[in-house]
Amino acid sequence: MPSREACWIVGGLLAAVSLASGIGQWLRWRQPQSSTIANLNARIRAWWVLIAVGGGALLAGPVALLVMFACISMVALHEMLSGTVPRVERWLCLFVAVPVQYLLIWLGRFDLFALWIPVCCLLALVTRGALKRGLMLCVFCLSHIPALLLVAIPGYEGRAPLLMAFLVTIAQSSDVLQYVWGKLIGRHFLMPAISPSKTVEGLVGGVLSATALGMLLAPITPFTRWQAAGMALLVAVSGFLGGVLMSAMKRQRGLKDWGRLIAGHGGMLDRVDSLCVSAPVFFYATWWLFRY
Repeated sequence: MPSREACWIVGGLLAAVSLASGIGQWLRWRQPQSSTIANLNARIRAWWVLIAVGGGALLAGPVALLVMFACISMVALHEMLSGTVPRVERWLCLFVAVPVQYLLIWLGRFDLFALWIPVCCLLALVTRGALKRGLMLCVFCLSHIPALLLVAIPGYEGRAPLLMAFLVTIAQSSDVLQYVWGKLIGRHFLMPAISPSKTVEGLVGGVLSATALGMLLAPITPFTRWQAAGMALLVAVSGFLGGVLMSAMKRQRGLKDWGRLIAGHGGMLDRVDSLCVSAPVFFYATWWLFRY
């Protein structure tokens, strides 16, 4: 039986994307030939699917969330390694390294979870730079989201899926809000050679808006309102750095997007790039500051 807070989160996200859809259709009616508005509406349609899948997993419970993030890691890893790593090695990573990492979370073995990829897998792949980067970013780092199930916080037992929802909501909202603020008032570009669309105004507006959202979501977390704001700020800033890191890797390979899986967004890795850094940062901040 899903918790009342989980239902409110999913309902709130659906209400937000419904409002965005209405605004997008109104803008299309006003400017039917605008490619920017067409791209915006494509992004909004993709968000309907993303929220349906993610919200459904949240309502279904921890096992569904674990399976969902394992699938996300597999798709993201495939996108990063495609065309650069031989098929046999890629399959070994996809169908051995990824399932074992998430199985260790399901078994509650934090000791082995923390060692499997950084020690066992990377030592075996000592000469394979692309594989090491892919396993660390797409599997080890992203797996820290469901690994929040392993963090024991006084008075918060059995509610870890809500903490996962907090992390993902803040990280993804910060991305969207940086994009929105950048389009509305962005004037000063941050790093046009790496990420042409990022602006100072977009970064500041997005991070501050995500921090305010973190305060509003405090009731679903074990944090006070100011603690929630601080954790949201940490997620937003580290998520921005993750996005820049992944953008730099794309530019190095001459890519615009990692894939074409999600209309208006690119590949799976383009959508979760901010979580590749913010997930472990949030996990260890929570582990050190709030667990037993």
